[in-house]
Amino acid sequence: MFDLPPDLPRLRTLETYVRLQLHLIQQAIATAERHEAAEQEAARQREQRRPPPPDWTVSRGIDTHRSPVAVHIGSCHMQGKRDQAVSRDDAVRLLADGVEACMHCRPDTALGILE
Repeated sequence: MFDLPPDLPRLRTLETYVRLQLHLIQQAIATAERHEAAEQEAARQREQRRPPPPDWTVSRGIDTHRSPVAVHIGSCHMQGKRDQAVSRDDAVRLLADGVEACMHCRPDTALGILE
């Protein structure tokens, strides 16, 4: 690495400098840990405030009537902005009326209605 000076005064000076640097690093670590803990707590609180997903949703089309396009399980990753929550009975009725079941989450299987 590098050679240390052989005399005691310069070694003591280096020791003091390194201790000060270590103290600054430890303070920075403590600050970063507090910041990280605060972020984790805020994320936990946001998650607790988030309402649970509905059991069933229906995707609506972009036509003027916003016709039903597909039925989803409430936690399906394929849902979009035009989805709205529906009851189990409405989901069954929509599937029976010919609305498509999502190919990813298969609500027809979950509801016991197989095509």
